[in-house]
Amino acid sequence: MPDKDLVSLGSKSFEDLKKTNEYGAAYWSARDIQPLLGYTQWRRFEDAIKRAIISCNSSGNNPDHHFAGAGKMIDIGKGGSRDVTDYHLSRFACYLIAQNGDPRKPEIANAQEYFAIQTRRQEISDAIAADLERLELRKNTAEEFKALSGAAREAGVNDKMFGVFHDAGYKGMYGGMGRDAIKRFKNIPEKENLMDRMGTTELAANQFRMTQTRDKLARERVKDQRMAIKTHENVGKEVRDAIERIGGTPPEHLSPAEHIKVVEKRIKNTSPKLELEDKDAKGLIGKPEDK
Repeated sequence: MPDKDLVSLGSKSFEDLKKTNEYGAAYWSARDIQPLLGYTQWRRFEDAIKRAIISCNSSGNNPDHHFAGAGKMIDIGKGGSRDVTDYHLSRFACYLIAQNGDPRKPEIANAQEYFAIQTRRQEISDAIAADLERLELRKNTAEEFKALSGAAREAGVNDKMFGVFHDAGYKGMYGGMGRDAIKRFKNIPEKENLMDRMGTTELAANQFRMTQTRDKLARERVKDQRMAIKTHENVGKEVRDAIERIGGTPPEHLSPAEHIKVVEKRIKNTSPKLELEDKDAKGLIGKPEDK
């Protein structure tokens, strides 16, 4: 067991809420663990459960072994009670719910960490891991591009000069070539977004260029359009010089990667596989001989 536990119900922890069914298998009531995962509304929590059931099936495990529909009596005040929908969940089911929960909730982040060491995940292939890294970097550069555009506007760059401003960074980093020249040099179709064809190394270098430019504009309180454009170009040159000093490949000589949309599709079509020990795979029905 990890030292860190899921605690949000006074002294009641996740392990304290564990129950045992007629097969001798451990299970948890969805209604009981709902507050531990930061959900106040059952409807939203049940949505996470349904996503977890789909994930369970996609991972090659039988949802019937991990999610069992059930009823639960709850107090409604004045001595009354009523039957509500509930689920009996295996430990693996709880893990999947955490993985499919609202990532903005700190309780979900805590739960993902808690369950991660208790479920053995089949290793993702190196190719898919590389795809995931590149896709994440592409998303980050898109956000950084927007942030840099905002910083440029604050620094005095008007909308008509945004193309010149962004090209200045490319020219500094790519030995004098702007965006369109880079695409021609790399034989990238004119209509394609240049960053959609950058590999991981090139994306990371460009993200660094943009973050450093944004920080420099703010730090030096640049409020002049000409100076902002020059700052971006100079930062691009500094990044290029750093690449050369460490023996890296100049960015214009990095081969274009396959389009990022191809990567997204490949990731989407690759079903995650989660291998469980036999007793864990059986979940709610216990050991094979108990069935």
